[in-house]
Amino acid sequence: MMKRSFDILMSAVAILLLSPVLLFIAIGVKLQDGGPSLFGQQRVGKGGRVFRMWKFRSMVTNAERLGGYSTADRDPRITPLGRFIRRTSLDELPQLINVLTGDMSVVGPRPDVPAQRSLYTEDEWQTRHIVRPGITGLAQSTLRSAATADQRKALDLEYAQNASLGLDLRIILMTFKQVIFKGGN
Repeated sequence: MMKRSFDILMSAVAILLLSPVLLFIAIGVKLQDGGPSLFGQQRVGKGGRVFRMWKFRSMVTNAERLGGYSTADRDPRITPLGRFIRRTSLDELPQLINVLTGDMSVVGPRPDVPAQRSLYTEDEWQTRHIVRPGITGLAQSTLRSAATADQRKALDLEYAQNASLGLDLRIILMTFKQVIFKGGN
């Protein structure tokens, strides 16, 4: 209950304070190629429930038809503005809406696409989804996007087994350090 209250308060305040930034990015993405500003993708949440996760669109329109769910550093589908908003993690800000609706938390394992189910054993999949997925998590706050699939999985399972408000606050601080001092990816 305390975590959910924290999530609602944090996301509502962030949306309010960041609304000029959100509007500016939405307009910039739209003006870039006329496509939609937001990109929604099916992800797996708490209890294995599938939901639509929102991001600012950082790739060309219909990029999913041109490649898989994973992107490389120099993926030609990423737009110039998209590179910037990815590097600064600004593309993730619309997920604050997912937090308000209860599909996500501020902190938790990043939500998987359904196709990633094959990367887990049955027990690992069940453990990973006992908590809501987050905008940031243990893997993002420690290794950013440099984490291998195995490292990310291990950190996600570690978080699911040890989740607490204290750990969440530590992850939020570590995430800010990663974004500000490492430049993101």
